[in-house]
Amino acid sequence: MTESPSSGGVWGGQNFNIMSKVIEGIKYADSHEWVKVEGNIGFIGISDYAQHSLGDIVYVDLPSEGDEISKGEEFGAVESVKAASDLISPVSGTVVEVNEALNDSPELVNSDPYANWIIKVKLSDPAEADALMDAEAYKAMIGE
Repeated sequence: MTESPSSGGVWGGQNFNIMSKVIEGIKYADSHEWVKVEGNIGFIGISDYAQHSLGDIVYVDLPSEGDEISKGEEFGAVESVKAASDLISPVSGTVVEVNEALNDSPELVNSDPYANWIIKVKLSDPAEADALMDAEAYKAMIGE
């Protein structure tokens, strides 16, 4: 996730004093997205730290099934009552499913950001996930 110019510095190095849930066995990008790899499919969402930082999520801009996404590139956005933030893909591939439930209930990301993934991607290079942070490295990055 990258903050939009109008977001007022959501990430900006602020210490939110919140203990975020970090899940073992998934990989994290420094932009606060996560990916869980199952075979050649990657489930992508935002971290608990990110959803806490954003506050109440009111809209998720989803890509379309069949869209190609590239590691490090924007694939959508998340908007909250206090900020908008681009979603940056931690891996490359083809979108095979979007979490349609988020269209009507974007707040699901706040309730459990790991159960409520945003997109499923057929990975073009599953090894890309190996370069991402594990849970311990991500905890260190967010200061927990």
